[in-house]
Formats: sequence, C-alpha cells, structure tokens
Amino acid sequence: MKLLTASLLTFAWPLAAQAEIIVTDPWARASVLASRPSAAYLTLTSDAPDRLLEVTSPVAGHVMLHGVATDSAGVTRMVHIEELDVSPGTPVTLAPGDSHLMLMDLSRKLEEGESFPMTLVFEGTGDVTVDVPVLGPGAMGPTEERP
Repeated sequence: MKLLTASLLTFAWPLAAQAEIIVTDPWARASVLASRPSAAYLTLTSDAPDRLLEVTSPVAGHVMLHGVATDSAGVTRMVHIEELDVSPGTPVTLAPGDSHLMLMDLSRKLEEGESFPMTLVFEGTGDVTVDVPVLGPGAMGPTEERP
C-alpha cells in the first residue's frame, strides 16, 4: 500500500506543478489603526488541483487564513485554517462574512485608495504575487455599487 501511495504522489506532483492559478478581485479593507488587523479578500481559480500553503505581505507581520464555523448552538466564529485546497474549475472566494485573509501586525495603517503586494504560496504553482487595492473600512467588495 505504501508503494502505491508513493507511486501516486510521484505521478500527481508534476500535474500539480503545472497548475495555473488565477487570482481575481483581490482587495482589502482600510484599517482603523496600524495596531488593528485588516482583512483581505479574493477569488482563486485553478485548472488543476493545488493547495494554498501560505500568504505573505510586506504590510503585515503575518497573514492568517480564516474560515468560519458554526457550532451546535448556532454560534458562528472565525477558525484558523492551515491550508486551502483549490479544485479545478471550482472558484474559491474569500469574502466578507466568510473565509478571508487576516492581515495581522500591520506595519502601518492601510489607507483607502492605496494598494500593496501580497504573495500567495501554492504547493504546485509556487508563488503568485498580486496587487491588492485598499477599499474603505466598510466596503463589501470591488464590484459593489458606489453611491
């Protein structure tokens, strides 16, 4: 059984290494203070199985991937996620009120109208760096209607 598993991994790895990750609609919310975290959102699409392992940005001491979980009493809370699987043809959207990226230990306050780089590290694809525009503190996304 171990030999079969090793063989499958040997053949699967080159396929994962050829995955193309497409990142759409990256954005973050402006922060109230540099001492308070902010959140970033985006959508990931891949043409082959891959896994998001890490996210970094020069504006944050560390970036955490958070999901949401509801317990048996109906209480919903954030939960830390170590890795995020991306399946072919199935977009993974990180959005307000759902899974998101927490920008912790900000080096400075994030101001509406600016942008910053963020690097997503995938198991197969490797590093993908995106430019993340900063929207207002109450924004719900880059495509929302403006008054």
